Amino acid sequence: MVQLDGCPDGFTPIFNGVDLSGWTGDLAGYAVEGGELRCLPSCNGNLETVREYTDFILSFDFKLEAGSNNGIGIRAPEGSNPAYAGMEIQILDDSTPKTAHIRPWQSHGSIYGVIPAKRHFLKPPGEWNHEEITAKGTMILVVLNGTTIVAADVAGPARTGTIDGRSHPGLRRTSGRIHLCGHGDPIAIRNFCIKELVTQ
Repeated sequence: MVQLDGCPDGFTPIFNGVDLSGWTGDLAGYAVEGGELRCLPSCNGNLETVREYTDFILSFDFKLEAGSNNGIGIRAPEGSNPAYAGMEIQILDDSTPKTAHIRPWQSHGSIYGVIPAKRHFLKPPGEWNHEEITAKGTMILVVLNGTTIVAADVAGPARTGTIDGRSHPGLRRTSGRIHLCGHGDPIAIRNFCIKELVTQ
């Protein structure tokens, strides 16, 4: 069931659909239009929540244009590069010639540099997708349009190394901010909601 604010039951909005209250960072690179959070051509920095979160389910709708690239950073420190200092869940139209060269761990929904996602569950550019990202302890779950595309325990690669061969100290973090990682490509997000989970 969906509440009046567009969030599923038990969730609260982290974007109010009106302005960027509760967010900091690249405020000039994003705009609110028609209740949607939009990345502008100038969004080459990160927009990040003022608050930090530990265990949670993040629920949102997003719409891409052909070749659009962004990312959802989780458990990342303020002002950091979430792909390494936290974790970055790729938001990417990976079906175009522009992205034909990408590595498996760069595809949509992947934990960047760490865990590749199952592919071909994105809707075509211009259509709305729904995604949920669950972070509970070291378990990360990504569900795209009803299909689980990542179900991974990041404790393994944190201990033995990642498939991109780079250092990812953020895999060991237990809390941090949520980031939008802009690359100057258009993306729209709505119904951006979170449910905090009780840590056992």
